[in-house]
Amino acid sequence: MGLDYYELMKRFHRLAACGFATLALVAACLPAQAAPATTPAPEAIPEPSALNGELFYILLLGELNAAGGEPGVAYQLYLEGARKANDGSLYRRAIEIALQSRSGDSALQAARAWSRAQPASREANRYVLQLLLALNRPAETAEPLKAELAMASAADRAAAIAAIPISYAPISDKKQASKLVEQVLADYLSDPAAAISAWTTIGRMRLSAGDTSGALEAARRAQTLDPSAPGPVQLALEMMGPKVPLAEPVVLHYLAGKPLPELHMAYVRALLDGLRTSEAIQQLQQLTVQSPDFPDAWLVLGSLQVQERQFGPADTSLRRFVALAQALPVSEARSRGLAQGYMVLAQIAEERKDYPAAEAWLKKIDNADELLAAQSRRASLLAKQGKLAQGLALLQALPERDAQETRLKLAAQVQLLRDNKQFQRAYDLMAIAVAQNPNDNDLLYDQAMLAEKLDKLGEMERLLRQLIAAKPDYHHAYNALGYSLAERNLRLPEARDLIRKALEFVPNDPFIADSLGWVEFRMGNLDEAQRVLDGAFKAKPDPEIAAHLGEVLWTAGQRDRATAIWKEGLRLNSDNETLQETIKRLRVKL
Repeated sequence: MGLDYYELMKRFHRLAACGFATLALVAACLPAQAAPATTPAPEAIPEPSALNGELFYILLLGELNAAGGEPGVAYQLYLEGARKANDGSLYRRAIEIALQSRSGDSALQAARAWSRAQPASREANRYVLQLLLALNRPAETAEPLKAELAMASAADRAAAIAAIPISYAPISDKKQASKLVEQVLADYLSDPAAAISAWTTIGRMRLSAGDTSGALEAARRAQTLDPSAPGPVQLALEMMGPKVPLAEPVVLHYLAGKPLPELHMAYVRALLDGLRTSEAIQQLQQLTVQSPDFPDAWLVLGSLQVQERQFGPADTSLRRFVALAQALPVSEARSRGLAQGYMVLAQIAEERKDYPAAEAWLKKIDNADELLAAQSRRASLLAKQGKLAQGLALLQALPERDAQETRLKLAAQVQLLRDNKQFQRAYDLMAIAVAQNPNDNDLLYDQAMLAEKLDKLGEMERLLRQLIAAKPDYHHAYNALGYSLAERNLRLPEARDLIRKALEFVPNDPFIADSLGWVEFRMGNLDEAQRVLDGAFKAKPDPEIAAHLGEVLWTAGQRDRATAIWKEGLRLNSDNETLQETIKRLRVKL
């Protein structure tokens, strides 16, 4: 047994001194026995107890060995006791001991012994399935997976099928797992109660195996069975994008019915990820009509309207969000949402130069995680009132509980200085932040942009090329370097190559398209420049893009359209420096 008699007695007495905790554990592993009546009826026949002397001794030795560093012996003892008593709790304890000693094969052996002894036990079968998956042995999971689904009730079966992709996620051979699951689910594809879940799960397994066309086909089949089912559209949303364009019709077909607001919102997020802002706003407007009491839609709509400088509608949307959110139960999510709403409302007031109203909104923020953002906005308000030093002092007083807070605090000060054209001070402070965070690519990029503001073009290029070398997919660096060269009419073919490289990473970005259109203009390709800039301005009406498109049109002799584009840019932001400089340089009177 691994212990002699005297050692056993010593350990037993040590355990007894601790209040017989181990004996309590042994008792907990056994079937509960009814307490005997004080005066049992003469005809009452006591139930036989599973805890006879032999079994008690086996379990006691098992716990002593487990406590004494002999898990292998403890495991064998518990497995023996489980077989003698045919008790699931003892099999479970044997599995637990095996897992604690990192013996997956032993745990699987115990689970299989349990499943053979109690073939109707769903719990035993689940242990077998989960252990096989944990051991990365998918080929052996077909039978226990079939048994798991067969033992599920009709009401629970769809949920059991939907859980399969999560269970199989750790498997390394995704194609083998996908094929096996599809074979197991074949019988359920004709079951009206389970077919939608089965097709959706097949789609998820195919997607994890890299078969996007197969996954899309599965989503379509599931949706055909019930257009209102959420599972297929969730799968399609995960695939939606330029590489799988046919996934979007599945989503739109669902939205044509009575969609869940959460799924409608997920489509909005997918549109925003694809930089399709105007379409996202349209969807949000529909969502707020269909589900007027869904707070998230109002918050995102209001934030996008501010981004588009539609301050009146944004104010209405955000006030509606605040009213809905304040009626929700107190929670961290509610607090964060309200903080965001108050922040954007303060921004609207600031744009209107109503600084007292902006401050009033900021005072409502009580979420600790939003302290930096709130103080940054207060500092901006002070700077706009000629109190830059007070604004900086406000930011400098922020706490620094860890390195991340130190970084964010420095970045906020740099932003305030940059917004107020204090470029040298911002550059010097950013140099400190980069020195403290040498591997922070975003800080390095910001330092390069400040170098450009100071006309340190060699330093800017050095920093951007350093960033590209460290992170070859950092598209902002390619675009910034390419645009800077184009702006100065330098190395134009190289500038175009850099901007095209950036577009490989984010093909729909209107600002990078603006850079490409500008370099084409600099190279004398007016038709191509106009084509690219037209598309960029359509995707994202922006004053900077308007400045470039207008200049291309002006140069091409389309003076009326150029002035119309510039007027639209001024309507969007009359203070944009690029637009103002362009109109002044070309001596245009609007």
